[in-house]
Amino acid sequence: MTSFQPRFGAGDVDVQRQEGGFSGYFSVDTLTLRHRLQSGEWSEPMRRELFQRGDAVAVLPWDMVADEVVLIEQFRVGAMRDNDSPWMLELIAGIVETGESDVNVVHREADEEAGCVLGRLEPIATFYPSAGACSEQIRVFVGELVSAKPGTIQGLDSEHEDILVHQLPRGAVLAMLDRGEINSGHTLIALHWLARHGERLRAAWLGDRDD
Repeated sequence: MTSFQPRFGAGDVDVQRQEGGFSGYFSVDTLTLRHRLQSGEWSEPMRRELFQRGDAVAVLPWDMVADEVVLIEQFRVGAMRDNDSPWMLELIAGIVETGESDVNVVHREADEEAGCVLGRLEPIATFYPSAGACSEQIRVFVGELVSAKPGTIQGLDSEHEDILVHQLPRGAVLAMLDRGEINSGHTLIALHWLARHGERLRAAWLGDRDD
């Protein structure tokens, strides 16, 4: 049996060259680098393409009184595969621009993508969705749902968004999770967290209302 203790840090990577490549809606850089090996020696220099898309936040709105959550449905170009539907059921999410706080982005995206007003937020996970090739970090929250617009079409025309808002019982969504009907990565993480920690948070937040 082994235990995990980080042995290496940022100083154990030597970026020798970084070249800008494609730049469009997202960008791709090419890095020449070397890094420490498990032996403590340095690797040979290697070239790696790095997909740069910025960091993002995502939120799962939850009406704890009605015990219902809000998820959104929209087209995703990366999910076009064989006969799979590229319309995905997922969290509200958005890219964090320079100078923005996570909290401000969560509230802005909740309004733009789902017509939601949120109260308290609880951070639940920070992760890298594909660190082998992408620099993006996603920070996920659960949010206290104050109001929503289920059944409406939301999103910004300027961003070509066409988003259908769903408000569903928590139990029904967790049953979908168990049946393998949720295929969005950050949504899987949030719903698994909700299945494990939801009752604790619900008792705490509803208890605060009663005080």
